[in-house]
Amino acid sequence: MNNFTSALWSEALKMRRSKVPLFTAIGLSMVPLAGGLFMIILKDPEAARSMGLISTKAQIVAGTADWTAFFGLLTQAIAAGGLILFSIITIWVFGREFSDRTVKELLALPTSREIIVTAKFIVIVVWTFAMTAFIFGMGLVVGTLVVIPGWSEELLRTSFINILGAAALTLPLMSFVALLASMGRGYLPPFGWTFFTMALANIAAIMGWGDWFPWAVPSLFSGVAGPQSSQLELHSLIIVILTGIIGLAATFYWWRNADQTR
Repeated sequence: MNNFTSALWSEALKMRRSKVPLFTAIGLSMVPLAGGLFMIILKDPEAARSMGLISTKAQIVAGTADWTAFFGLLTQAIAAGGLILFSIITIWVFGREFSDRTVKELLALPTSREIIVTAKFIVIVVWTFAMTAFIFGMGLVVGTLVVIPGWSEELLRTSFINILGAAALTLPLMSFVALLASMGRGYLPPFGWTFFTMALANIAAIMGWGDWFPWAVPSLFSGVAGPQSSQLELHSLIIVILTGIIGLAATFYWWRNADQTR
């Protein structure tokens, strides 16, 4: 077993033995369950009117009780809520080494720091896409049980691509979360960064600059902050990719050159 395989196996083993995957899965499961509740409300207008504000909120969030609206809700959840949940995953993968005070032992291993960081990012990528697939799969189960109309195989393919797209646009932004978890040697700085960028993303989208601000692009893509295709062009994708590359390079540089004194 070479150094890279050993590092990757070690990171995967840490994830498997942790309760964080379970907690993130429970948190994400609330999305399709809430969507199913909205569909039930919208399918029965009389019951919805008797619930007052609940029906109003359901109409605002979901619109109509069909598969198109339900898949749209899942896509928006990945774009908006995924930024927080993906950040939690990234913060744990990088920050736990400092909170558990295992970073010195980790860096003392006969494995290059670049390999260690690469293994961590691979685990993050696999983990986040697994969570995305979990949401989509659970959404199919919930939607089937609720008996939502409007099903088609073409809609299934399109919606799955949209959900993966929202996750793929969010994932590169995690490189800066990893950098802050490393530089801050723990959990608090990257959490602060996550909420700070979310606030800036909302402001940028409201002012019409969201297509130039990478942290607003996933929400614009999903339709949370505006029409899905009206504001996004090639430059938005390029900006997200460049942001991810810069964050990755900075993270690798920090791990390679920063002094580890504790």
